[in-house]
Parts: sequence; structure tokens; C-alpha cells
Amino acid sequence: MKLNDSLTDIPGIQVGQVSDLEALTGCTVILCESGAVGGIDQRGGAPGTRETDLLRPMHLVQEVHAILLAGGSAFGLDAAGGVMRYLESRGVGYSTGAARVPIVPAAILYDLGVGDPHTRPDADMGYQACLNATADRPQEGNAGAGTGCTVGKIMGPGRMMKSGLGTASIAIGGGVIVAALMAVNAFGDVIDPHSGDILAGVRAAKESTLQPGEPGYFADTLAVMQTFIGKTALSFATRGNTTIGVVATNARLDKEGANKVAQMAHNGLARTLRPAHTSLDGDTLFALSLGKKKAPASLVGAFAAEVTARAVVNAVQAAATIAGIPGLA
Repeated sequence: MKLNDSLTDIPGIQVGQVSDLEALTGCTVILCESGAVGGIDQRGGAPGTRETDLLRPMHLVQEVHAILLAGGSAFGLDAAGGVMRYLESRGVGYSTGAARVPIVPAAILYDLGVGDPHTRPDADMGYQACLNATADRPQEGNAGAGTGCTVGKIMGPGRMMKSGLGTASIAIGGGVIVAALMAVNAFGDVIDPHSGDILAGVRAAKESTLQPGEPGYFADTLAVMQTFIGKTALSFATRGNTTIGVVATNARLDKEGANKVAQMAHNGLARTLRPAHTSLDGDTLFALSLGKKKAPASLVGAFAAEVTARAVVNAVQAAATIAGIPGLA
């Protein structure tokens, strides 16, 4: 089975993005117009979400038609209205008798501090992202919801690094595919899950002749947190963080299974973000099930954590320097 190593390896999913490289914000829409069983697991202490309660078991609606990931803090939730408008125009939605209501859960991240804080994703941007949606491999790095993403922020904006959007997929046998797409805007550092080395994060100095990966380039967020300066900085640290994303599979899951997969996928964040799930992050992961392949939720969830970790690494490796914020690409 030949894959393009992205979320669009799941049949029935299309991804569309809009990126404002001047305001440094954007949005990413994951379309599943034929419907997908959805789940969610939200762990960070500062989330911004929409239409997430209906993803849990014991709620009436069983399928979603799109997921929106956006910058712009809570303002960016407006972009979901454009996604709903697009889907309604195509006759897609939950039938209420009087009208079809598209089900579009959404999550946002805070990027107001890196570009123009007065330009945020809105309904028109969400609609345009739907028009841009294809089954091609999505652009990574400074794209869509990843346009304004940064990591390593304990010492303020002068010492952080550029991050972005990343995606990955894996075939786990029996025709089953598990995939992920992540917008990485973490408070902490991004870690190579195999070596334990810091890939991107808080820099030891604002200006340096060293390169990422060379000894002395990174300060290490955990090490900084142990110092007096770090503890003081933590008290005033920006709440402008949050990693959000989607994991998906072509295995058939019910809502309980989808929620379990979303829960297990957070292990991928724990392996690659240090620290993860802080009170300064709003880390939120959605899970989507499309298709009829047979696989238990625990198997899918185990590999959801793997592709989540790879997508996080891909996000920082594809992020280019912009607005004076150094990136790896």
C-alpha cells in the first residue's frame, strides 16, 4: 500500500488551508463530507473549542462533517461558520427536518503575538479553506493553522523558535491506515522521541553563531524551569500556546472507540513535547473514523500515538524562519 505520509491517506478525507504570511495566522479544514465518527480528548489547561461535547458518547449526533483547526485565539472559532456555509451549500449536514446542519467541531491556538493581532481567521477564510481542499498531501510548516505557530516560549518571544503544521501516516496491516495532522504551538520544546534530543525550543541566547543541535544552542525548558529566573518567568509566561490536531483511521470505530483513540494519541504529544499538557497549553486532539476496516480501538490508538509524534516532528522540521523567528527548514 503506497501512502503519501499524510492525513489524506484516509479515504474520504480532504484537507484545505489558508495561510496569511503577513499577519502570521491561518486555518486548516479537514473535510469528511460523507460523515465520520468523531472523538476528542482535551488535556491542556487553556483550550479554545467549539462543538466538542457532541463528540462524546451518550450524545445524539453520531457523525461530523469537518474539523476546523485555526489560529487567532478564540476569535478564530469564527472560521467554522464559513465551513458550515460551504457544507450547507453542498447539502451536507445533520438532518433536523427543517434544515441540514453541518457538524463542524473546531479548536484554536494562540498566534496573536507573532503577527498582526487584529487579523484573525474568519468565516470567509474558513470558506476559502474548503474551496482549497484536496486529497493531495497538505503543505507542512508555515501553512494553515501552523502559519503562526512557535515553540519554546518560557523566556519570551525573543528566544522562541518557529514551528508549524505537520502530518504523517502509517499502514498497520489488514488494509488499516492511521494518520495524523498537527499544528504545533507548544509552550515547551519539541523532542526527538528516539534520541531525546531537542529539535526546536527555547534558545540559550537571542543571537548565536551556533546551529540547532549544536551543544549550547538550546536552553532546555525543563532546565530553565528549575532556575529562579525560570520560575519567575513562568509566573509571567504567555498563555499563547496550544497544540491541536486530528488523528484519523479507515477502521470502523464507534464514538467510544474514537474517543479512546483521541486519548491514546496524546501519548504522541507526551513523547515529543517537553513539557506537554501544561496549564499554559490548550492541547486538544480530535479522532475520526471513516471506512469499514476491522481493528480494535486500542490497536488504532497505539499507532495514533506514533503518527502524532511523527507529525509533531515534521511540523518543526518543515517550519521556515519568518518574521525573525528562526526555523529549521
